[in-house]
Order: sequence, then structure tokens, then C-alpha cells
Amino acid sequence: MSYDSNRAILSQQAGRESSARTYPRYLPLAIREAKGVEVTDMDGNEYYDCLAGAGTLALGHNHPAVVEAMETAIDADRPIHTLDISTPAKERFVDSLFESLPDEFSDRAKVQFCSPAGTDAVEAALKLVKTATGNRSVLGFQGAYHGMTSAALALMGDTDAKEPLPGLPNDVHHLPYPYDYRSPFGPDSDHRTASRYVENLLDDPESGITDPAGMILEPVQGEGGALPAPDEWLREIRRITRERDIPLILDEIQAGLGRTGELYAFEHADITPDVVTLSKAIGGGLPLAVVVYDGSLDVWEPGAHAGTFRGNQLAMAAGEATIDYILEHDLDDHAARVGKRLRSSLEAMAEQFEVVGDVRGRGLMLGVEFVDPDAAWQGAGPHAPHSEFATAVQSACFDRGLIIELGGRGGATARFLPPLVLTADQADEVAAIFEEAVAAVAADTNAPEAPA
Repeated sequence: MSYDSNRAILSQQAGRESSARTYPRYLPLAIREAKGVEVTDMDGNEYYDCLAGAGTLALGHNHPAVVEAMETAIDADRPIHTLDISTPAKERFVDSLFESLPDEFSDRAKVQFCSPAGTDAVEAALKLVKTATGNRSVLGFQGAYHGMTSAALALMGDTDAKEPLPGLPNDVHHLPYPYDYRSPFGPDSDHRTASRYVENLLDDPESGITDPAGMILEPVQGEGGALPAPDEWLREIRRITRERDIPLILDEIQAGLGRTGELYAFEHADITPDVVTLSKAIGGGLPLAVVVYDGSLDVWEPGAHAGTFRGNQLAMAAGEATIDYILEHDLDDHAARVGKRLRSSLEAMAEQFEVVGDVRGRGLMLGVEFVDPDAAWQGAGPHAPHSEFATAVQSACFDRGLIIELGGRGGATARFLPPLVLTADQADEVAAIFEEAVAAVAADTNAPEAPA
């Protein structure tokens, strides 16, 4: 069969790939080539890629620094796969990784290489704190996403993803995340109510919660709709967990390495976690996942956590090049500046379109939540999420050459995760395409129905 068009490849994929495939259902393209922030499909259509491997491609597609690092490794006949046997490439990667982290954390840190996906890092982090504390229960948060393996799914706030799967661990307690636009405590409360609730719950002997092995949270919820935790709330959570000897795990798999305008999202709040899970950007676009944690938790026995593909040397070379480039070129500061510019354009749309309910995020991790002006949300507060409108906007963006993802409550939030090398001019073009798409869907939605 000739694979020379979108239609041919998508047809073959639909016939052979599992029904669990997702992105091709609403992003119907096959990619021929990609460079920087842009991709070109088999039919010659060009797109701005604001999905970028769900945030994996920090430097965009085929960045010269990453390509050169991989070519050097291959040309020099360096090993590609080593289990957890070390190499100079591995040690240089760890050097760069630790250099990117705050000194007060990295000076006490150990690193565990995991199987290649972010969800594997989450599984390892849970095993780590359960081993170190001897406790079983875990504190998670509503709206959370930590991956698709068993323990990671148990942490997820979205019950629809968990209901078909019997036998998931049931020792997870979901706490309210400070979603100020849709506060779990009602429209007159804020993040201070959320932190007080957590503290009171942990001190209540009748809460039903046994001594926790740890607490895990995303400093910015990604799939939850680009929800940044307020700095004050994060500081309170750090105080609460430290005073009660509860290891705090921060999931920086999507937010980490410059995306939010700091190298790590927890740096906005100036806190030091006990455990950080990392994947996506740290591999330079290749599969790599690690857990970095305080050395006091390192009570594992040899072989307590293993995995065949934790020795991906090509990913470590690409990851080292990516981290070094981000540090050398201050891409965290660049993401803050360009993200502020993009967010300003998106916020202006909230004044223009009633259907735009909330614009939020940090750096180049942004979200626009669409609402239905004619529908209430749980009887009070903001309007209900408008899932159909968001889906239509995503499709209209795609037709105009912009790839975005959806997330949040009801999948009603348009999410922007462009490469950190996005320029100011490109950010303006992305915003213009998005505004045009929203305007088109709004006009179609408000158009009078044709007479019967």
C-alpha cells in the first residue's frame, strides 16, 4: 500500500490500530515532516503545533542541539540500552538534571530511573514513599491526572476513566484542589478554604484516613485544565505535610523544565518538595522518566524497583542537550514573557465572547475554558462547561492550521502547550487563528435555525 496521503495512512491506521487510539480521531492528519513549532502533513498542510507531544517537545521538533546530540551518540558507537549500568552519557545527564533543580533540593537528592513513561515515575514514587513510611494510603486531589497505569489511575480525579476497571487500589483519598473559578466549596470561598479543609481533615481522628504514605499533586494541573495552584496554597500544603511527616510528591511531568516560566513550577511558591516525578521534556522528545527525591527516603533494597528500559542512553543524550539549552538560553524566562503575551491576547477574547469563561495558566501552559451562558453550574457560581463548543473550536483551529488539545471539566478547556522556543510573532499568529476559530464557531452557534 502507498502511504502518500493523510487519507491512506489514517485508513490503514483505523483498520489495524486499537480502538483506544485517541488523537487521530480529532486531529485527522499523518505527519510528513516537522521542524520547530510547525508540522506538515502528508497533503502538504502546515500547522502550528501547540500540543507538542503533550508538552514533551520543549525545544520543538528536530531542534539542532537535540539532533546533534543523538547523531554524536550514534556515530561514536555508544551504547543505546544499558539497563541501569552507568555510562558517561548517563552521568552527564544527571549532572544537567541536578543543575536545573534548586540547590536546596538537589544537594540532598537521589535519582531513580524508571521505565520510560511518566506514569512509571508516578508508580515508582508511590512505591518509594510507601516503603519509606510503612504506610499505605495516599492523598491525591480532585481533577488530577498522573498517568494510565493502575496506581496512577487510582489517583485520577476523573471517575469515567476508572469505572470500567475493577480492582484498582482503593487507598487513595481525593482532596479538593484550589480551582478558584469553580471552587469545590462554592462561589464565596477561595484557596484558603481548601488548605484549611486539608489540615482539619488530617487532624480529625474520625476522618477515616489512615496515616498517609504521601501526598501527590500537580503544581499546575495539566489534563485538569491548566489549573495553577496558588503559591500561598502550595506553601500551606508544604507546611501541613512537613509538620505531619507526610512526604510531598510533586508531579512535574508536564509542567517541569521551564514550561511555567520557572524551571520547575514549584519554584513559583519557593517550596522544597520531598519527591519530584519527571518525564516528557527531560528526554528531549525521547522516552525517559525519573524520580528525584530526598535521600532520607532512600531505604529501598537493591532491585526493589527495576525496569528494562530505564537505560535509554539516546534519550539521556537528547535530554542533556535539552536541559543545557534551556539553561543556557533562559527559556524559562522566555516562556514567561511569550506566555504573558499569548495569555493577554486570550484574555482579551473573554471581553469579546461571552462563551469564554476563564483564561488561566502559567508561562506556556495555558487554558481557555468555554462555558454555556444559558446553563448553570451546580446551581451557583460560573456557567456550566461548554464541551460541545470546545470540541467545535478545536476542529475549527485544526482547519485553520492550529493544533490544540482539550482538557478540564467536561473537556471544555482549550489547552496550549507549544514548544518553549515559540516566538512572540508566532504567539500572535496562534492567538489570531484561535480567535478566528472561536468567532466562527460562535457565529455558527448563534445563527438562526433554517425554517422547517
